[in-house]
Amino acid sequence: MYIYTMKKGYVYILANKYRTVLYIGVTSNLERRLQEHKLGDAESFTSKYNCNILVHYEEYSDISNAIAREKQLKNWKREWKEALIKELNPHMEDLSKDWEI
Repeated sequence: MYIYTMKKGYVYILANKYRTVLYIGVTSNLERRLQEHKLGDAESFTSKYNCNILVHYEEYSDISNAIAREKQLKNWKREWKEALIKELNPHMEDLSKDWEI
């Protein structure tokens, strides 16, 4: 008997130091992906604009739902994205500052 297990997914929003640039991404392993962003990939958007501050994330039980949410958020206006972030993180602080990354 085959048991299908869904892979968890995360949608996340990174910002730069001054919170002027936002990046939306999706991953199945948030801590690993954030570490990759913090180490910086020379060719990536996040490296170019120094987006390595985690200001928002959402967890989904199925990665396909996370991918759908990422697509939705990427079509939002900036003001909507900022309002979403500030609902739970009013000062846009780094949510990963206490993580061991």
